[in-house]
Amino acid sequence: MKNAELNQRRQDATPRGIGVMCGFYAERAENATLWDVEGNEVIDFASGIAVLNTGHRHPKVIAAIERQLKAFTHTAYQIVPYESYVSLAERINQRAPIEGPCKTALFTTGAEAVENAVKIARAYTGRPGLITFGGGFHGRTYMTMALTGKVAPYKLGFGPFPGSVFHGQYPNALYGVTTEDAMNSLERIFKADIDPKQVAAIVLEPVQGEGGFNIAPADFMQALRELCDQHGILLIADEVQTGFARTGKLFAMEHYAVKPDLITMAKSLAGGMPLSAVAGRAEVMDAPAPGGLGGTYAGNPLAVAAALAVLDVIDEEQLCQRSQRLGQHLVEVLQQARKTSPAIADIRAQGSMVAVEFKDPATGKPSAEITRQVQQKALEEGLLLLSCGVNGNVIRFLYPLTIPEEQFTQALGILSRALAQ
Repeated sequence: MKNAELNQRRQDATPRGIGVMCGFYAERAENATLWDVEGNEVIDFASGIAVLNTGHRHPKVIAAIERQLKAFTHTAYQIVPYESYVSLAERINQRAPIEGPCKTALFTTGAEAVENAVKIARAYTGRPGLITFGGGFHGRTYMTMALTGKVAPYKLGFGPFPGSVFHGQYPNALYGVTTEDAMNSLERIFKADIDPKQVAAIVLEPVQGEGGFNIAPADFMQALRELCDQHGILLIADEVQTGFARTGKLFAMEHYAVKPDLITMAKSLAGGMPLSAVAGRAEVMDAPAPGGLGGTYAGNPLAVAAALAVLDVIDEEQLCQRSQRLGQHLVEVLQQARKTSPAIADIRAQGSMVAVEFKDPATGKPSAEITRQVQQKALEEGLLLLSCGVNGNVIRFLYPLTIPEEQFTQALGILSRALAQ
């Protein structure tokens, strides 16, 4: 089987709206390595878009899925419940940075988690309004498209979107957007668009994922918490991409002195299996009536088994600490490259949530072209990198936190050469 042949079959069988980045097709994978159908080997610094913090096919995750597979694969938790769902909820409740008693509901995708967080917030507050931020990404369903602060490619041709959603500015030091600017943008929304007493929730990513790995400053998070408390608004942290050791903590909100009312999570929760969750203050989570939350596949037993194993692996292999160490090493390599590369505009990092932003040295403007060139040079040497950012000019690094040291060093060598060229 050849990649070119599969590519033609894909184009004939699937719609163009499902954009595909790579021209090669996976055949097998192990930890941080992918092999395509032609036997080519690639170091995976994409991790299925931040899904594989514990790597491809971690032995403990495989074993957990196999055990569950021999027991049962589906009952629908809302029809016939099972203990593993309860156990996972209990473990998330113990670890989630939520004030007071916590409860957790399981779903399937990140967008589904965010949708349900909105439902819970509206049920608890009795209010319709939602505030989110430019550059944020929250999913591809209609409500989450409305929340997302990036038009292309996510919103093109799909409107109109659900109403009562407003976008503030997210702090960004590189572009001169301060915490004060961001908070002023919310005050403008309150004056021009919606009474704060009609706002159910403010939703944000502690580190914007698709938006370019922009990290929320501590004073911004503090100001948001105070604003929410002042007006009875819930603070929702979208940790779909930041969760499960990526930032050097189990959750990115652990880097802040304040706590959200609700947290959404997915991606690396279940090591490649489709699973998401909403955790939050017990009284808030209990607002929807029985039957108001759920889904046929929500909390699938195989995915729940995988998630329980993922939590074990993160603790046993000290992946939060390893995330910090690997991220620091990567940042040092990027800082070294910056000395000789005027195209590097910024380096941002929290643990192993690391990004490098590029500009055109001649104009100083964001350069998606340089980003593509670096990606291509790296891929030619067998290193898979992802781009992001509102202008498509950021490379984000999402290697498995379990990557072997020797392979990580090899990948950084490839990256250094790509940046130099």
